[in-house]
Amino acid sequence: MRITMVGTGYVGLVTGTCFANTGNQVTCLDIDQSKIEKLNNGISPIYEPGLDELIGRNAKASRLHFTTDKSAAYKNAEIIFIAVGTPSGSDGRANLQYVLAAAQDIGDAIEASSDTREKIIVVKSTVPVGTNIKVQQAVASRTSKTFHMASNPEFLKEGAAINDFNKPDRVVIGAHTKYAADKMRDLYEPFVRQGNPIFIMDIPSAEMVKYASNCMLATKISFINEVANLCEQYGADISEVRRGMCSDKRIGNQFLYPGLGYGGSCFPKDVLAMISMGQDCGHPAELLESVHRVNQQQRDVFLTKLESHFEGADWSKLKIAVWGIAFKPGTDDVREAPSITLIQKLLEKGATVTAYDPVAHETAGEVLTDSITYANNAIEAINDADALIVCTDWSEFKNPEFELMKDKMATPVIFDGRNVYRRSTMREYGFVYHSVGRAPINEENAAV
Repeated sequence: MRITMVGTGYVGLVTGTCFANTGNQVTCLDIDQSKIEKLNNGISPIYEPGLDELIGRNAKASRLHFTTDKSAAYKNAEIIFIAVGTPSGSDGRANLQYVLAAAQDIGDAIEASSDTREKIIVVKSTVPVGTNIKVQQAVASRTSKTFHMASNPEFLKEGAAINDFNKPDRVVIGAHTKYAADKMRDLYEPFVRQGNPIFIMDIPSAEMVKYASNCMLATKISFINEVANLCEQYGADISEVRRGMCSDKRIGNQFLYPGLGYGGSCFPKDVLAMISMGQDCGHPAELLESVHRVNQQQRDVFLTKLESHFEGADWSKLKIAVWGIAFKPGTDDVREAPSITLIQKLLEKGATVTAYDPVAHETAGEVLTDSITYANNAIEAINDADALIVCTDWSEFKNPEFELMKDKMATPVIFDGRNVYRRSTMREYGFVYHSVGRAPINEENAAV
């Protein structure tokens, strides 16, 4: 099939590349000239394991193309995906200006085209329920020709997006017509050969599936953090509590890890959007309001541990090391990352911050400018540090040389925001150790 992908962000680029990899002719359209130039030179604007190689292979085979030319991109397309950003506004509502602008452009292109085939317009961006109707109206305001609407929410995990796309748990398609549903099913058939389902449903339900899924996962994260905070107050160990709780098959063990809370481009935005949807229809999403509040407070709860440990200290004389800036391993995405919040608050207190992340220095620099120092490796970051904060559980942080760490640090203090280390190991090496939902190891009970 001939596919046009509007937007070369995370979703659009991965989706377009994976479709090209199954033999489709894909054109990726973006208004950002510099981004398109990078892609035409074989440089991906995002970090995603395996994506560069996949882009190069399909571009070389002339199945994957990148352009800023709207007329060329839309000319022969059978299916047009809208995969542009829907950032949260100051009130938490999804900003649809880019989606609707793309819809108007598509309407103009359909009207001007001599192609007699009826095009399918697919909203891939995460949008509130009812957005497809607005897109349909925007397109129809520009053309009298027949077109078909579909909704196709994405379920890609950053750091594992290619595998998620190629081997999806499920494919969700909302369609108003049998023509659109059949075409979309044919497009996705190569990805579900192992028997995973393609769900065809009405468009409002498809729009809601994405929000309901992400909000459920966000709820699990806030729930386990709430339990972890209670564990600290009552002397329980969240690791043991989680082990006993998650053995119940009805509960499972996914997304029930205590830490600094969720971040990234999806969960925070989608929770806020669903809260706004509740406000707009007069049915407040009270549970999700609490989920969001708990998540934001979790960073302050963790910061309180540092403030308590360094009570009375002159923060301007403290050097704090941070391991991990990306909101999760496997990505350079720092949007809504807990690390950014913590670093900014440490800087406000006057501390010197040195950070290390395997891939996220460039993206972090766009947010933090020149206010911190970026180390070339994990050990360099902790040199003469008064404390280390672990914000992201990258694999290379999980089994470091603890003896070397203790020698390099000014004081052997670790604040583990991801519960990466065993308390017994920390005690063995003599670290003062603070984690989430577990009793601290302090100067009095650490090994000598």
